[in-house]
Amino acid sequence: MSSPPRMAAVWCPDWPVTVARTAAGLADTEPVAVFTANRVVACSHAARKLGIRRGLRRREAQARCPELAVLPRNLAAEARAFEPILAAIESVALGVELGRPGLAMIGVRGATRYFGGETAVLHALAQGIAEHTDDVLIGVADGAFAAEQAARRGIIVAPGGSAEFLGELPIGTLEDPGLVDLLKRLGIRTLGAFAALPIADAQARFGPTGAWAHRQAAGLDSRPIAGRLPPTEFEVSIELEPPLDRVDTIAFSARGAIERFVSELAEHGQACTCFELVAQTDRGEETVRRWRHAGVLTAVDVTDRVRWQLEGWLNRAAGELNAPSGPVSLLRLTPVETVPTGTHQRALWGGEGAVDERAHRALARVQTLLGHGSVRTPVLGGGRGPAQRTRLVPWGDDREQPADQPWPGRLPSPAPSVIIDPPQPVQVLDETGRTVLVTDRGTLPAAPARYVGAADPAAPAAAVTAWAGPWPVDERWWDPESARQLARMQLVDVNGRAYLVCFDLAAQQWLLEALYD
Repeated sequence: MSSPPRMAAVWCPDWPVTVARTAAGLADTEPVAVFTANRVVACSHAARKLGIRRGLRRREAQARCPELAVLPRNLAAEARAFEPILAAIESVALGVELGRPGLAMIGVRGATRYFGGETAVLHALAQGIAEHTDDVLIGVADGAFAAEQAARRGIIVAPGGSAEFLGELPIGTLEDPGLVDLLKRLGIRTLGAFAALPIADAQARFGPTGAWAHRQAAGLDSRPIAGRLPPTEFEVSIELEPPLDRVDTIAFSARGAIERFVSELAEHGQACTCFELVAQTDRGEETVRRWRHAGVLTAVDVTDRVRWQLEGWLNRAAGELNAPSGPVSLLRLTPVETVPTGTHQRALWGGEGAVDERAHRALARVQTLLGHGSVRTPVLGGGRGPAQRTRLVPWGDDREQPADQPWPGRLPSPAPSVIIDPPQPVQVLDETGRTVLVTDRGTLPAAPARYVGAADPAAPAAAVTAWAGPWPVDERWWDPESARQLARMQLVDVNGRAYLVCFDLAAQQWLLEALYD
């Protein structure tokens, strides 16, 4: 097996914050957070010192830091602002790979020979980038994944030392939140512990994504398992007639070809993880970028990257290096690396991974037709009640879990199987037929004896044979609009049915929140 290539990563910390703060004219010292769908996706150093973290809801972030500057994310602006930095990197070495706006990588083998060493390459990169930003970190290591982690720490990892360097990093360093959550539940806390697993077991259990992550954790290569150069017939050229100069119009015109680009690879059992995009104007100017993704690229992912690249290129000022002087007449998509799609782990309901792959493509197509938020999937996160622990995110978006919290008053295991939304009024009665109350101290003056369901309040009460709780919850006392005091209980009736009920201390009413199998 060939050793991973030496790569240098250029990372601009908190790039979404930098771009949004500049556009808003805010000072560097102000606490700033960038939001998407009312959740923090990036925050400044000043905001982190005040307790702001990725994944927080907007209201909670503002409660922690009332002076927080709340700014929307603008991916197109991030791509435009990063373009001059990419040009500066290309002046040092060709073949720049983009992870996302704010992160770029280059192979340093040729540049090292020219400049006389890796340190000299870093100095040249820093000098060229300094004209555009002074907030940048550069790292060198074996492989792109290790190089990115080195850049986040601003170090050079010695050749052959990536495995040792990565081994001590937390498992959360991986970019797949679902995989990270599963590994944590399996007791795997570091990249080194994950890398110690046999590669065959990792691929059999977690599929190609897990096998790729395993290779990353082991410092073997940042590229997916079984990566290869696809045949040239998968290249797709999109001729725009007449030539176009609007990014949204170009993306719309290219949508069908992009879907064909992804589906043709899938029909041959392959999924793209890295592709090259070439855009040309009718006057011969062109821009070339390679885009890498943490997982397999869907049609939506490819379209987003086409938008980002064109936003940065078409908005260059006249006179800048490689600034286009005419509209775009040609796009060319070339797959650079692919992974097999037929080796996914078996689905939870007994199906094959290929079934999941077809479902993924179908959902991505629905998003393309109806909009990014048209397909949403549930993600389990932190919270006290069952409804709070579940949130819906658009298909393909970051599924990162909120930071682990103690959550005092959290519902104990087992978790309910059916959530009642909204909760329905019910009756919990004592032996005398009176409503069971919960005091402000969270105690029961009388034990539950009977339960009357929400479907038919006139129905005979079912005897309660077992109960647990109450678990009092005093939430968001600092915000009168959302503050509430609850006490949750688990009940089992004489028919063996189990319920999760809560007592609203303000309304003096019992509500059915969930059911257990």
